[in-house]
Amino acid sequence: MKLRTRLFLSISALVTVALLGLLLGLVSVLQMATVQQVMVRDATHTLELGLKLRQNLGEQLNLILNKDSGTQHLAALQGDFQTLLNEGLERGGERTGFSKASRNYQTFLQAYRDSSLSGQSVIGDQPLWSAFNQVRTDLVDSHRQTLDHITQGEEQARDRALLISGMLGLMGLTVLVLGFITAHNIARRFGHPIEALAKAADQVGQGNFDVTLPVTHATELNQLTRRFGLMADALRRHQATNIDELLAGQQRLQAVLDSIDDGLLIIDQQGRLEHLNPVAQRQLGWVDSRLGVGLAEALQRPELEQQLRQVLRGGSLDRPPEDLSLEVDDESRLLTYSLTPVSHPQGPILGAVMVLHDVTEQRAFERVRSEFVLRASHELRTPITGMHMAFGLLRERLKFPAEARESDLVETIGEEMQRLTQLINDLLNFSRYQSGLQKLELAPCPIDDLLDRARLRYQEQTDDKQIELVTDLELPLPRIQADVAQLDRVLDNLLHNAIRHTASGGRIRLHARRHAERVIISVEDDGEGIAYGQQGRIFEPFVQVGRKKGGAGLGLALCKEIVQLHGGRMGVFSRPGQGTQFYMALPA
Repeated sequence: MKLRTRLFLSISALVTVALLGLLLGLVSVLQMATVQQVMVRDATHTLELGLKLRQNLGEQLNLILNKDSGTQHLAALQGDFQTLLNEGLERGGERTGFSKASRNYQTFLQAYRDSSLSGQSVIGDQPLWSAFNQVRTDLVDSHRQTLDHITQGEEQARDRALLISGMLGLMGLTVLVLGFITAHNIARRFGHPIEALAKAADQVGQGNFDVTLPVTHATELNQLTRRFGLMADALRRHQATNIDELLAGQQRLQAVLDSIDDGLLIIDQQGRLEHLNPVAQRQLGWVDSRLGVGLAEALQRPELEQQLRQVLRGGSLDRPPEDLSLEVDDESRLLTYSLTPVSHPQGPILGAVMVLHDVTEQRAFERVRSEFVLRASHELRTPITGMHMAFGLLRERLKFPAEARESDLVETIGEEMQRLTQLINDLLNFSRYQSGLQKLELAPCPIDDLLDRARLRYQEQTDDKQIELVTDLELPLPRIQADVAQLDRVLDNLLHNAIRHTASGGRIRLHARRHAERVIISVEDDGEGIAYGQQGRIFEPFVQVGRKKGGAGLGLALCKEIVQLHGGRMGVFSRPGQGTQFYMALPA
């Protein structure tokens, strides 16, 4: 039998027994109330009849004793008396005692007629008085008998009420016993298996899939137990498969991390080293394992503590960090590094990754190149300056007609010498920035004045080319501490490039806004844009991109050096055919 059928039948039986008992009690109470009502009504009517009969009998006695009374009135009273007796006999019969009073009343009437016929005085007539007293006694006995009957009815009603109460109590006790037995059987048959399943579920939740499942007679619980067993077995196989896949994935990840050319350090949420690949171990010269140690303590760089804390909060470094200088096996090494947070897809930070790149040879080459460029620029600047001065004197003495070919050649020589002088100056400036020789003269710099001056310097060129040049400021803007002349140089370079790459009828926007603790200044155009593949190298020195090339490719590299020297960073955002945006983020 199914569990729900068994429960339904058990509960239905209990409810049926309870309802039958209640129905029986209600029927008994109603029946008892009806009987009691009839009995009270009959007794009340009998008492009223007895009272009327006694009053009538008394009135008859008065008329008999009064010699002057008429016989008609007496006959009427005797007729009424007989009518009341007949009514009492019809309702109660022998039970009310009226039958005896009726017989004695006939004796009383006969005695009264006999006494009247003989002409004797009724006052001294003994048989008449005896008959009268007997009738009155019978009426009094009828009254007493009716009261006794009422008392007996009350006792019978009380006894019946006690019987009904006992039956209802017995019925309630029977229902209680049956309910307790049914509940005990349900708890024993179904409660224990459910508790066993709950314990098995707790064990499965704790990862223990070898559980013991109960056996019961209930079909549904057996099905549930079987399905629970199938689920535990499936979870056991799934866990084994997941562990194997996890181990395989961990081995693949380990192989990938170990095969990377750069050093890799994995850091947990508390800033402790969790893993490092062999390349990082060789770069840092670590022989012993330093896993579980804080990053700043392991590298003996206290400044890394604040940087790592900022990254673990989900931020990024304000500027490219300085190179790590290490002494490994009596050899100086320079390592660049980057810190990147590792985030869960749902948001929380799980840790960070530090990537190390050995730039010892690259920095040595850059140093040699910088020194060569600086010396070469100095060596070239002196003869170029002399040649420029000599050519200026020569051009003052040479007189050619304006339309002559020689006049064009002289102008061409002057322009090229000017370009050569500008190139040498750019090389010198770039070398000074890279070598750290360039110093800044910092002063408070209002952003609106900076952009307005730049717009006025290039207003004429944009008007000639029919390009709209606008300034857009998102107020309020804070002041910045900057070298105004150097920032003017950056804006001049960016505006020059924007005008060169914007077609006639285009638009250039100088935009400034505040973002957290930085001020973002950008130069945006709607020109030809920059290809995605070239945007990554656009700030490298001696690199030229786009179809309209010119110069030595030092302008944007020099702009980046100036912005970084101010503690900011520079970037580009461009879509081919939709324009370009160069921006610099300076500390407020």
